[in-house]
Amino acid sequence: MSLEAVRAALLKALPLWRRHAVIDSILTLVSGFLLAMGCFFMLSGAIGILRFPDFYTRMHAAGITDTLATFLVITGLMLIAGWSLALFKLGLILLFIFFTSPTASHALARSAQHSELKLQSLWEGSASNGRPQKKISTKGSEPDTAVEAAGVSR
Repeated sequence: MSLEAVRAALLKALPLWRRHAVIDSILTLVSGFLLAMGCFFMLSGAIGILRFPDFYTRMHAAGITDTLATFLVITGLMLIAGWSLALFKLGLILLFIFFTSPTASHALARSAQHSELKLQSLWEGSASNGRPQKKISTKGSEPDTAVEAAGVSR
């Protein structure tokens, strides 16, 4: 049985009001799934902010999960809103967050580079063989000494 035959049989079997109820149920389920995934990513970002050891990894957790979680939550709300002014407004909010969240993370990282949290370059030139040597810097990425002094295990 082809997909088209299934669709035709479904349309013939269900009255019009029932088809709308099925579509509304599917939209509600998909919207609930997107909202739940958005909440999951927001929660994981919050845990990352609390658990990651330094400024840059915490900022990464906040920036990545903020953008993805917001996208999922607003998309879930857009499915519920239907064709209305609320859908248009949610689309504008999504577009605004899509551009401003990564920009804010970039500005925060750049301002940290100009402060005492500055990371040194991983690659610094070497005069001995002319090839860059990998140097891992720990300046600015030190774990919180207050957390370690308190004896909190990670």
